[in-house]
Amino acid sequence: MRMQVPIYREIEAEAFLQRLQDLRRLEDAEVERVARDIIDEVRRRGDEALLELTRIYDGASLSRGSLRASPSEFDEAWDGTDPEVRAALAEAAKNIHRFHQRPLPDSWLTWEEGGVILGERFSPIRRVGVYVPGGRAAYPSTLLMCAIPAKVAGVEEIAVCTAPTREGKANPLVLVAARIAGVDEVYKVGGAQAIAALAFGTESIPPVDKIVGPGNAYVTAAKRLVFGYVGIDMLAGPSEVVILADDSAQPSYVAADLLAQSEHDPLSMALLVTPSERLSQAVASELEDQLRTLPRREIAEESLKKHGGILLGRDLEQCLAWIDRIAPEHLGIHVREPWAVLPRLRHAGSIFLGIHSPEAVGDYWAGPNHVLPTGASARFSSALSVRDFVKASNLISYSKEALLTHGSKIARLARAEGLEGHARAIETRVKTHAD
Repeated sequence: MRMQVPIYREIEAEAFLQRLQDLRRLEDAEVERVARDIIDEVRRRGDEALLELTRIYDGASLSRGSLRASPSEFDEAWDGTDPEVRAALAEAAKNIHRFHQRPLPDSWLTWEEGGVILGERFSPIRRVGVYVPGGRAAYPSTLLMCAIPAKVAGVEEIAVCTAPTREGKANPLVLVAARIAGVDEVYKVGGAQAIAALAFGTESIPPVDKIVGPGNAYVTAAKRLVFGYVGIDMLAGPSEVVILADDSAQPSYVAADLLAQSEHDPLSMALLVTPSERLSQAVASELEDQLRTLPRREIAEESLKKHGGILLGRDLEQCLAWIDRIAPEHLGIHVREPWAVLPRLRHAGSIFLGIHSPEAVGDYWAGPNHVLPTGASARFSSALSVRDFVKASNLISYSKEALLTHGSKIARLARAEGLEGHARAIETRVKTHAD
């Protein structure tokens, strides 16, 4: 039976976008309750809870001594991986490293009149936890995307958590990627229990200062709950792609890009936004044809039926307005002049310009990070970068002359806020120097 890809026009499109917005921003109380219970168990019972939860959720029986992947497991994974795959991962790692060196912030100082020195000192976070999803697929690319910027930033310690197989092994490709990235601390723990262990520590897993990396709804809920005890990168939801296309687009390319996203997860969002009736019909037909041979067909079909499809706008302006509302994680531009459209686009995690720049290039190879804001959070947040692994300390140095010059004004502001102690902390120095 052929799948009918939904096409939404005008009022239907508006209703779909509202429903999509409600779904993407809805916090599931039951998911959060389960995540909270898991966190409490791990805080209370440590490794014992991790081992029990791993048996329940992953079907793997581990011992305390086998929670961390051993050097022999790394060697076995390395030797058992196709050398061409290893080489491709290594080259991708170089691309990621090169890209993330560019935005590394520098400390700075400025000397102002009267002996005032101001500035910022940037220093790396000491210890970072990286969550690498498991389950439906292996994600060595995510390990590279998280660990390499941390290394570039100068993070001293990186601990990776990833769900084990039923045989109690870490995914071999994840271990290969970890070795390429220079990480040897990999724990076979997944789900909300991994986030709890990284945040609070157990007998086997020392706590971290910040947790990065995407995960399922329970992982995201756990990150929300531990924020404040540790830092987090973002609250990533199901993956998203929007393709903006006009009648110059190649229907087979558009359909392939939509399926590349929808095969991730039944909750993924894959949308074509176009003002072209002809293209919408052609892409719908292509999707039906390409789905027939897609190995993850059932996942992709459910994604397209529930969270995806085609939005048919009356013109390009309406399409751009819809994209602005969606603020997608990934945005592909398949129009005649993609660079001419770029200034009119406000919100997106990553933007792929032109028909030869599919999302998969960014997922694996180009270098920019694929850990991106979802659920319309691209309106106010950015891709994971080296800046997520450093922190800034303000530097303030006032000379005696500068304090005497400005002290009375500072004390006046302090008293205006009702903070007498602040005012006296200034005036006691001014009085001493005046005497």
